[in-house]
Amino acid sequence: MTGRLSGKTALITGGAAGLGLGMAREFLSQGARVVLVDLCAPPDDMLARADVMALMCDATDEAALDAAFTRAEAEMGPLDIVVVNAGISQNSPTLELEFARWRKVMAVNLDAAFLTAQAAGNRMVPRGRGAILFTSSVYGVVAGPERLGYVVSKHGISAMAKALALEWSPHGLRVNAIAPGYVRTALLDDLIERGRVDAEKLLAHTPMRRFVSIEEVAKTAAFIVSDDASATTGLIATADGGWTANGYL
Repeated sequence: MTGRLSGKTALITGGAAGLGLGMAREFLSQGARVVLVDLCAPPDDMLARADVMALMCDATDEAALDAAFTRAEAEMGPLDIVVVNAGISQNSPTLELEFARWRKVMAVNLDAAFLTAQAAGNRMVPRGRGAILFTSSVYGVVAGPERLGYVVSKHGISAMAKALALEWSPHGLRVNAIAPGYVRTALLDDLIERGRVDAEKLLAHTPMRRFVSIEEVAKTAAFIVSDDASATTGLIATADGGWTANGYL
């Protein structure tokens, strides 16, 4: 299959569902081989593909993650692209936020991101090439109330992408982040249903007056990791329908 990612191998953490799965499907459509690293199994149609490998792994486990990278490269070839996507949300008033929940958000959103990026860098830097893409968030660009752990961790992701771009770009790597807005996923539907998110206010504040789709984020991600974006590094690319340009409501 030809496409802008033809011949490339991509590893995606948190790739079995949501945005990670959406990016995997888009990368495949553009010719890439894909390794999905997740605690859950991807859909059966992905498991049936010869150009997909699924590895069950906790991205906060350094040894397990390193083993997953090693197996991925042994069976699918050297990694050209790594998407640091595994993450969880945190949506509650700060006075009700238990420390254990805070630590879990930091472990999954920041610690796992560091470990994933380091595992990628250990392999890519010696080869002098590679593209790393972090999944940040609009809350890695601006702030909002009652989601302190998420805001802090996603700002950390954005900072990590910039810092590693400065450090690794001279070695031939490109490091960027994508900052999706409110994407219509099962997670957003759950937050709306539980009253944690006011859909009408969000849409009124979004210039495009609609939620972003998984496919739109995935297409943006595919461009950023492709050779067509060969001069792009240190970018935090929003895909939010103009939400951050309008500030926080």
